[in-house]
Amino acid sequence: MTEHPEDLPLSGITVVSIEQAVAAPFATRQLADLGARVIKVERPGGGDFARRYDTAVHGESSYFVWLNRSKESVTLDLKSDAGREILEQLLAEADVFVQNLAPGAAGRMGLGVQDLAERFPSLIPCSVSGYGTSGPWADRKAYDMLVQCQTGLVSLTGNEHGSARVGVSIADIAAGMYAYSGILAALLKRATTGVAGAVEVSLFEALAEWVSQPAYYTRFGGTQPPRVGTQHATIAPYGAYTAADGKDVLLSVQNEREWAALCERFLHRPELVADERFASTSDRVAHRAELNAILAARFTELSSAEAMELLDRTGIANAGVNDIEDLLAHPVLEERDRWRDVRLPGGVTVPALLPPADLAGVLPRMGAVPAAGEHTAGVLSGLGYGSAAIDRLRAEHVI
Repeated sequence: MTEHPEDLPLSGITVVSIEQAVAAPFATRQLADLGARVIKVERPGGGDFARRYDTAVHGESSYFVWLNRSKESVTLDLKSDAGREILEQLLAEADVFVQNLAPGAAGRMGLGVQDLAERFPSLIPCSVSGYGTSGPWADRKAYDMLVQCQTGLVSLTGNEHGSARVGVSIADIAAGMYAYSGILAALLKRATTGVAGAVEVSLFEALAEWVSQPAYYTRFGGTQPPRVGTQHATIAPYGAYTAADGKDVLLSVQNEREWAALCERFLHRPELVADERFASTSDRVAHRAELNAILAARFTELSSAEAMELLDRTGIANAGVNDIEDLLAHPVLEERDRWRDVRLPGGVTVPALLPPADLAGVLPRMGAVPAAGEHTAGVLSGLGYGSAAIDRLRAEHVI
């Protein structure tokens, strides 16, 4: 953890965010990792509802701990005149404003792009919505699982027995990543041209981009890729097989050289190289059942460790099918020193992963996860409010 956030790439940048759930907090946390001051505006009396998704991390929500380190939490009643006045003061000093309010709420509060451009011409506004701020579904609520369904992702995930959701909030994560990169691009544009452009990201369009390969396959191939569990819909062999010890091992063959090596050195079946059923990737996909039977039989002769060792020697990419406990103990994370302690409200610390993008000479900030409203008084003092005024706002439930 760096003790000098002023040395980070985004030091001096202030972000005000009216955010909840996953997508917008994921974007702003990454800005905070790189040194931006992120002021998270929450509701008085409970804050971001993601704080109550679960209590798995020493009483804190696993979602909230993941998404909100290194931020300052300010509670404001934005339905009150006093709360709105404080928000205006914060925006006047901010570089970026992020919001993922309910459909239409930002416009009703005077926080739409045009309204903000008139009042704060140097401010970069970023909106994260479900289906966009215009168009036929602009007023429709959208949550991660709904968007997984609408983009067709769920129809691709699962096996022949049924579809399945992706096990993480993939639509939120996709939107948060695009919001983060969009804000960085807008900051660069403002620095080079003086123009503060708005950023808009929707969960639906972010995830639609991520399913573009099956979309192309479907549009031009005439049928969408099938659900095949841990197999790959358009490449074979590429999937998991159960070894003699009951553990699954996934392997991937990407080209004909690897296919020949697999036949000769792993399967000990060199005659399969010339077998017309398996002559090309498309042929192997068409005869997946026969190919899987051959591979499954071979895996019953080997333990998972033996299979992976032999695949390594053969030059075939492979991996054990881990669970989350395996990830937590993964030697790559340990030996590459990827864990850092982060403090929770109450003082206990938990390990958190460093951001995956390593910037030369930069130690990302791994600051504390804030309690709801923890920084309200300090932020208001910075705006010039005295202790009596802060006490009055607290008594009036504005903060």
